[in-house]
Amino acid sequence: MPARIVIGLQWGDEGKGKITDYLAEDADLIVRYQGGNNAGHTVVVGSEKFKLHLIPSGILHPGKGCILGNGMVIDLGALVSEIEGLRARKVSFDNLMISPKAHLIMPYHIFLDSEEEVQRKERKIGTTGRGIGPAYRDKVDRCGIQIGDLFSQELFQEKVGMNLEKKKLGSKFSVSEIVKSCSDHFQIIREFVKPVNGILHDHLIHGKNILLEGAQGTLLDLDHGTYPYVTSSYPTSGGACLGSGIGPGSIKAVIGVVKAYSTRVGEGPFTTELRDDLGDALREIGHEYGTTTGRPRRTGWLDLVALKYAVQINGVTEIALTKLDILCGITPLKVATGYRIGERIQTEFPEIGGMLQQSTPIYEEIPGFKDLKRESEFYYNQYIGFIEKFLGVPVTIVSYGEKRDETFIRKEKEAGVAQR
Repeated sequence: MPARIVIGLQWGDEGKGKITDYLAEDADLIVRYQGGNNAGHTVVVGSEKFKLHLIPSGILHPGKGCILGNGMVIDLGALVSEIEGLRARKVSFDNLMISPKAHLIMPYHIFLDSEEEVQRKERKIGTTGRGIGPAYRDKVDRCGIQIGDLFSQELFQEKVGMNLEKKKLGSKFSVSEIVKSCSDHFQIIREFVKPVNGILHDHLIHGKNILLEGAQGTLLDLDHGTYPYVTSSYPTSGGACLGSGIGPGSIKAVIGVVKAYSTRVGEGPFTTELRDDLGDALREIGHEYGTTTGRPRRTGWLDLVALKYAVQINGVTEIALTKLDILCGITPLKVATGYRIGERIQTEFPEIGGMLQQSTPIYEEIPGFKDLKRESEFYYNQYIGFIEKFLGVPVTIVSYGEKRDETFIRKEKEAGVAQR
């Protein structure tokens, strides 16, 4: 029963889209298991660049099944727009499926998201304003609306009315207008809404390869991230099981995607952040601007303390290291191997609120490298070796550019893994 999970181990933007697209070649089914159109995966195929927000990255492989799982929240207008845009570029949707259990992002969720962020004033979270948090909140509050509810217009209308009354938004939104807009969009995607649970488990029973794709990253996880500066879902491996409907016993591998340096969008603690010319240079050379919002990403050195925590939380079995090429020519390179918190030195990621904000990084320096033109560089690169030894997990994939073929596969036996 071979299912693999692709997990982001930092604050998102690690390059999961490219890695998922690369691994999708050997998969029969690709499942997006959480998040909404607050995510953005950029995939380059040949000379074409695709920016995906809701659709799984595997959609660019004809014939592969792609599922939007029950753990997602979906803005129907955004989904229709994305499908139509990709269809115009000759992308096939013959094998797209949407779980009827996925929840809808409604117009009032987007309104509430923006209003609440304004009200937070100096304690802003830095949300994308896409309505993600309010949609998940309604799901927990048992007043959310699932895509499957749209098969009954009477039920859907009743739920919309109930929500507007509960939120006291009847003067700002019209039930009939929301019902019409959502119903019109639903007619366009109705053919894709299917009971996916049976399809998933049929694939497992017959030994088909399933790839589970998340959005955001471990340090934005609602339970395990840098709360409250987190997303509203579970990007971790546990969330993959919940958001897809596949039990943990069916998971064969957990592939943690790590950028060769660190970035973060929005607010929240970032111990290794570089607020200098090098940080600005990393942003420009690495094109560190959000796929969804265009916001500039904060940049910094690689934080191995946070990474080790993420590896443990997810049960990572192997690592895909991305954007290694961006560090070419920088020497020495630095990685954080501990934190100083007041008079204390700590090598474990803080789990008590506020401690991370008070920490300063303890760095170790590693010689840099000039280029990545020789195969041996991927095997004997000191930077890669240091990461492996610290984390105790093999780096099996190295991405050194945005194109599909700018990816190097390192065999585990040659990776030189050792416990630190």
